[in-house]
Amino acid sequence: MSLRIVTVNIAAEVDVVNARQRAREVARISGFGVQDQVRIATSVSELARNVFNYAGAGKVDFSIEQDGARQLLQIRIEDRGPGIPHLDVVLSGRYHSQTGMGLGILGARRLMDSFAIDTAPGKGTSITLRKLLPPEAGRVTSATLGELSTAAMSQPADMLGELRQQNQELLGALDELKIRQEELIQLTRELEDTNRGVVALYAELDEKAEHLRRADEMKSRFLSNMSHEFRTPLSSIRALATLLLNRVDGELSVEQEKQVNFILHGSLALNDMVNDLLDIAKIEAGKVDVHADEFEVGEMFRALRGMLRPLLDENGAVALIFDEPPEGLKMISDEGKLSQILRNFISNALKFTERGEIVVHAEALEDEGQVRFSVSDTGLGIDREHLEIIFEEFGQVANHLQAKTKGTGLGLSLCRNLATLLNGSVNVESTPGKGSVFCVTIPVVYTARHGDQHAPVPT
Repeated sequence: MSLRIVTVNIAAEVDVVNARQRAREVARISGFGVQDQVRIATSVSELARNVFNYAGAGKVDFSIEQDGARQLLQIRIEDRGPGIPHLDVVLSGRYHSQTGMGLGILGARRLMDSFAIDTAPGKGTSITLRKLLPPEAGRVTSATLGELSTAAMSQPADMLGELRQQNQELLGALDELKIRQEELIQLTRELEDTNRGVVALYAELDEKAEHLRRADEMKSRFLSNMSHEFRTPLSSIRALATLLLNRVDGELSVEQEKQVNFILHGSLALNDMVNDLLDIAKIEAGKVDVHADEFEVGEMFRALRGMLRPLLDENGAVALIFDEPPEGLKMISDEGKLSQILRNFISNALKFTERGEIVVHAEALEDEGQVRFSVSDTGLGIDREHLEIIFEEFGQVANHLQAKTKGTGLGLSLCRNLATLLNGSVNVESTPGKGSVFCVTIPVVYTARHGDQHAPVPT
């Protein structure tokens, strides 16, 4: 619905001043703030001046447009002049004129919420400006429209008064600009202080990063040296324990055989930990090569089945099942490292499954060009809050089988590192009391990552 307020005819220079005064008064009584009043008055003044200068005569209509709950002040400036040639150039800001033509149009478009222009050669120009009334403005009705119209026409045109008003507005704008400038200077100083703090923080972070890098190098060097130093005495302990158990130096009593078995099992567990530590140190140091060759998943499963059969409990409480992989499923990757990941998964499943079954499965994800290997068990299961911990170095979850299994907490961390090396990932799903499913997903065809000097591209 449209509610007309007032119309100002433009036929003389004084009418331009009158249009500006009426625009400011209409904006004030419509509920706009001082700054918006200045914007509206300036827009109307510029366009009314264009009407007088280029068309000689025209008019300015003020009205309230209501669209549901929205109320807009609409100002329509019309003339029957020659029209505006090259309007697109004018609106783009690329038009240059000694008389300033086009600047008023661009200024009005920036100051108002909505701007529409219709022009044609010899038919004149019509410009419609709109600005949304502020939320606190009252609802304009037919009853209040008469008061608005009377108030809008209450003051005659006064050029000196209008000049004084413009000067006051200019001084107010200059004061506000000065305040904003001082705020900007203060903000600049604060930003400079902040930048100095950030630079200092970056320097401190660089220093800490360098300390961490050196500490990581020292840790890797220590693990590597320790692993090498431990291997020889551990091999001797295993060999001597085996000789004793084989009765090479004579018979053993029942208690002696029991103690020697403890020694042998302890040395084997310690040897596994040393091997895992050495593998982790090599991966972190970037000294592990990926040897990518073609292999069949079925052949790898058969090799794993034969290798892990001796680990099964003699009483048959746990069954190890290898699902037949898809026929002809082949990969180009490092079979040894993939097999090592699966051995760790299966070994862990055997340690923490007292009865039931362990199932090894392979699934080709053709859309993603990957293969997902899973090892599911019917063991103890893992609480949700511990699922991330188990993939950390030395991360272990306490349970009643922990003392029996004598795990090191390095196997799953090594699996994650090896999977990353093969451009894959590991994950786990588990339900306490029902079992766990450990998965590793790697590409069917291994591709060396950019900049990786330790991973030959398959040929």
